[in-house]
Amino acid sequence: MVAVIMGSKSDWELMKHCCDVLTQFGVPHEKRVLSAHRTPHATAEFISGAEQRGVKIIIAAAGGAAHLAGVAAAHTLLPVLGVPMESASLKGMDSLLSTVQMPGGIPVGTLAIGKPGAINAALLAVAILALSDTGLHKKLEAYRAAQTEKILNESL
Repeated sequence: MVAVIMGSKSDWELMKHCCDVLTQFGVPHEKRVLSAHRTPHATAEFISGAEQRGVKIIIAAAGGAAHLAGVAAAHTLLPVLGVPMESASLKGMDSLLSTVQMPGGIPVGTLAIGKPGAINAALLAVAILALSDTGLHKKLEAYRAAQTEKILNESL
């Protein structure tokens, strides 16, 4: 199972793409709005109990100060994938830098800003889970083959 958390309900518009990919691959997931700054205790509680709920990977999306992925990583040994969201003031560069600049010892895998990051976070989670799930591995192989075929069949 994958836990998808986002810093605000407005992030759902883009993180829906992440959940759609997980659904496409048949990966169970839970989703929740949590904030590193506005709901710190609820965030820590949710993350601390994730492994007991069967969660294998956490995907955290946030904008602005974007510490959600880092806070999540501080409360679990599970892999945490961070998706920076576009912000009004700096177009997501602030979110990207906040997510990617983790201190040594608390890793967060950081993806692209916005929709591409949301999609790739799901695909990276699938790839990680596929290391120990042959059925999921075959689905990922088929997905990649379909991508290749689509491009090769495009004509100008």
